[in-house]
Amino acid sequence: MSGIIGRKVGMTSIYGADGRNVACTVIEAGPCVVTQVKNVETDGYKAVQLAFDERKEKNTPKALKGHFSKAGTTPKKFVVEFSDFREEFEGQVTLGNEIKVGEVFVEGDFVDAIGTSKGKGFQGVVKRHGFGGVGQQTHGQHNRGRAPGSIGGASYPARVFKGLRMAGQTGNKRVKTLNLRVIKIIPEDNIVIVSGSVPGANNSMVILEK
Repeated sequence: MSGIIGRKVGMTSIYGADGRNVACTVIEAGPCVVTQVKNVETDGYKAVQLAFDERKEKNTPKALKGHFSKAGTTPKKFVVEFSDFREEFEGQVTLGNEIKVGEVFVEGDFVDAIGTSKGKGFQGVVKRHGFGGVGQQTHGQHNRGRAPGSIGGASYPARVFKGLRMAGQTGNKRVKTLNLRVIKIIPEDNIVIVSGSVPGANNSMVILEK
């Protein structure tokens, strides 16, 4: 599976060829540097490691400095491994080479986007799971409108089942959105526009896979 690392710029909408207004996400994808090439003989499997976005050298550990200098590049913020890179990239995925978005995707492709969803902190069951509350606030139930209600039986099963939907941390999880269509690629600006929404806040890292 081939792919590229990018940064979510934001959302917009454009008109397609059929005249319909399509909601889209703009992603600054690449250029990414090949920092490691793994093969079956030495590593047991085939994979390509890509790095994206500049990182301050003073904040980079010595081990990573050596890793990046071996590839002949400056320290990077994000490093992602892609297994089974497409065969047509065999000549391009040598150490230190740059991979650009126009070389990986073409308009009309369907891609998967991986990102970290927006964190919303500790939330109740109504916001987190869409519960309806316990009903009308009558007979003195002034504070029960957004409560979860009963969470288990009494004498049987005399416990709370695992996996019960309750209040807790919301968001801030790795999310994968499938089958987003590549609507437009602007290679000179390293921009790819995909249909629909992509997980994460603006300026957050996004992985695009094909």
